[in-house]
Amino acid sequence: MFAAPNTSAIMGSVRPGERGVVSGMRATFQNSGTALSIGVFFSLMVVGLAHSLPTALTSGLQDQGVPHAVASQVAVLPPVSTLFAAVLGVNPLEHLLAPSGVLTHLPPENTATITGREFFPDLISGPFHQGLTVVFGVSVILALLAGIASLARGRISEGSPAVS
Repeated sequence: MFAAPNTSAIMGSVRPGERGVVSGMRATFQNSGTALSIGVFFSLMVVGLAHSLPTALTSGLQDQGVPHAVASQVAVLPPVSTLFAAVLGVNPLEHLLAPSGVLTHLPPENTATITGREFFPDLISGPFHQGLTVVFGVSVILALLAGIASLARGRISEGSPAVS
């Protein structure tokens, strides 16, 4: 939304002989910003997940008959682990519950539910949505700030030559 007009304004404000250097610097800053934004995105996502994930994991596991102590222990799983498990399409609950032996004491249908393909994604969907809300909320604020900065740069009147 802002790249084309701002690039045009930048390139139009420099001497023709310096445009290659300026274009390289602009591209470097843009690529650095893109890489940085990935880190910021995941950090904000983890913040959003950390708020509601422990409660969702604890209550979801308890609903399937997992004792509170074991469910609480699994719920302290770092949000980053949950995020990567979700991205990879892996249900880590069987692996996390195995040391406690709780899966051997649950009814077979509860064990099948916990270790199945739908339970974990359904369980984390609420916290994941909250994380996305945080990420997109910050993105909207940053886009508004970028719009204000873009408007504040002023306009070059038509027909006025670039700096020579």
